[in-house]
Amino acid sequence: MPIESRHLTVWIKRRASDVYEYASDPVHIPTWAPGLGTSIELVDGTWFIGSGEGRVALQFAEQNPFGVLDHRVTLPSGEVIYVPLRVIADGDESEVVFTLRRQPGVRDDEFERDAGTVQADLDRLRRILEAAD
Repeated sequence: MPIESRHLTVWIKRRASDVYEYASDPVHIPTWAPGLGTSIELVDGTWFIGSGEGRVALQFAEQNPFGVLDHRVTLPSGEVIYVPLRVIADGDESEVVFTLRRQPGVRDDEFERDAGTVQADLDRLRRILEAAD
């Protein structure tokens, strides 16, 4: 059975390089993406974030000039979730695209809740970066 995906986006009135620089720094995650977690720490080269599910490990794509912010989230259960995330340049503005993939066993209401949480995080990212200018 194919995986269901939903692309959630936000336009930000900042250059893609500014958006990428901010969003790619794990230290900022609790500020703009509290839906993922509210605390973060680096332990022996691995980033860990405190979430409602417990402590999860995060592994990010290497810094790159293409706006790729993909990451893997390893849950306390050991399950690994791949999260595609992109910053796309459009002149002096950017579009941030988060691909939410429905995980096996996730009910419709849970998927909708997750989509709402991600969209709220993206909207928060926009507000933070647009206010920083």
